[in-house]
Amino acid sequence: MEALEKGSVYTAVIDGYSSEGLGIARVNGAVVFVPHAVRGEEIDLRITKVMKTSYAGEIVKIHNPSPERMEPECPYAGKCGGCAYRHLTYPEELWAKRQRVQDALTRIGGLELTVEEILGAKNPEHYRNKSQYPVGADGSIGFFQARTHKVVPIRRCLIQTEAADRTAQAVGEWMRRYKISAYDETTGKGLVRHVCVRVNRKGESLCCVVVNGNKVPREPELAAYVTAAVPHTVGVLLNSNTRRGNVVLGDKYRTLFGRNYLMDTLCGLEFKLSMPSFYQVNRDQAEVLYGKALEFAGLTGNETVLDLYCGIGTITLCLAKAAKRVIGAEIVPPAIRDAKENALRNHVENAEFFCGDAADIAAKLESDGLRPDVVTVDPPRKGLAPEVIASVAAMGPEKVVYVSCDPATLGRDVKIFREFGYEAKRAAAVDMFPGTAHVETVCLLSKLNVKHHIEVEITMDELDLTAAESKATYDEIKAYVLEKFGFKVSQLYIAQIKRKCGIIERKNYNQSKKEDAKVPKCPPEKEAAIMDALKHFQMIP
Repeated sequence: MEALEKGSVYTAVIDGYSSEGLGIARVNGAVVFVPHAVRGEEIDLRITKVMKTSYAGEIVKIHNPSPERMEPECPYAGKCGGCAYRHLTYPEELWAKRQRVQDALTRIGGLELTVEEILGAKNPEHYRNKSQYPVGADGSIGFFQARTHKVVPIRRCLIQTEAADRTAQAVGEWMRRYKISAYDETTGKGLVRHVCVRVNRKGESLCCVVVNGNKVPREPELAAYVTAAVPHTVGVLLNSNTRRGNVVLGDKYRTLFGRNYLMDTLCGLEFKLSMPSFYQVNRDQAEVLYGKALEFAGLTGNETVLDLYCGIGTITLCLAKAAKRVIGAEIVPPAIRDAKENALRNHVENAEFFCGDAADIAAKLESDGLRPDVVTVDPPRKGLAPEVIASVAAMGPEKVVYVSCDPATLGRDVKIFREFGYEAKRAAAVDMFPGTAHVETVCLLSKLNVKHHIEVEITMDELDLTAAESKATYDEIKAYVLEKFGFKVSQLYIAQIKRKCGIIERKNYNQSKKEDAKVPKCPPEKEAAIMDALKHFQMIP
């Protein structure tokens, strides 16, 4: 393959899109990523950057513009980093997103499964019900430029609500009127960091101003500016975040006006939303997404369903309508409190909720003998930890419904599920975020009833303890490792290392009765951390 030279111009055809929405061209066998390019176009491109395995380029000339190319309606297109597909027609954007999911399942997941469809939005504009506006050191309010922390000032955004934009502008006017300083992340000084807004189906809004401190001057005036600009504001909050870094919200809130929550309806249910609550930002498409998840679950009213990463219980309570019993698990305590309140508010009596890490909750429920018929998971972008997959498989559900916000980690995880005897049977994409490069996927995995499938049995029999074993519980070992090393270890891994050290001497501990069964092996870094804990608790020399 002949190396391409920076600054040189080459002719090529765009044959697809990257996960970030860049056009992909191939020149002399090399991959070149080109912003604002459209599939099928022949272009002259200039190499702007040479990378290890690929190149970045820019369009010099378009020889045959695609009919799918359009002039961006957004005046900030190419400046703001929020949207990637403003130069495409919506049908072409949907093609790109469906193909992204297909490529991930095929190339990463190793599947021969066809993505059935992509469910597009009826209204691809002004759909976000939660908005977060960073504030630049110069007081500008808008969104970050792509791959930078430079704030592009924005007055009207095509994917935010008008109420959210007006709220952000009102905060900016208040800052200018009373000379309120903006936070400078390079120095750690200054006050206002972000403006966050939630808007419900009725058009009511909740405003939260994030500041580097516990208070700001002219707080009553802040509330007055916001409510004058957006009369349907139900609350104005002040959030304190004095930490350096990219985390938007701190832990402390004060209410300057009204109340500190918003009510909204989703799938016929009513939900209470605090500012940090996880809630799908596109309400209409969330109903489409959850409808597809329910379709894949195929509930008849007799099933027990486990919902991991349940947040405030949106999917859980939707599942409860069609299941006999549902159990939700989430690591964020306020979210679990909201989930329990939401269940009571909607008179749902067959749902229960647990607070804890997904891996730990799944392992505990499995060791307690829970055998759900269906498990649903809706993890963050990083996907599922191997321990979670192992624990889910150990429960032996007939179906796993995986809701994913990142096709790459979905592809990785379905490949791991295959090793535990679960085959991906159906997949559909849902466009939750029109204009941006993000896409959601619902994937159905079914249990294989074949001899070579892998079965995991985790039996935490704590009754017959040796002297060394009794010196520390599994929870104490996990807490020690988390505090010292900063990561979590599962009961399964601890049991493996205890057995390796001769602490557990019972025959066939943690092993399946199947001759061909396999158990996930503890990674070296976690083995070293567990060994350190065993020494700390004087369980080994």
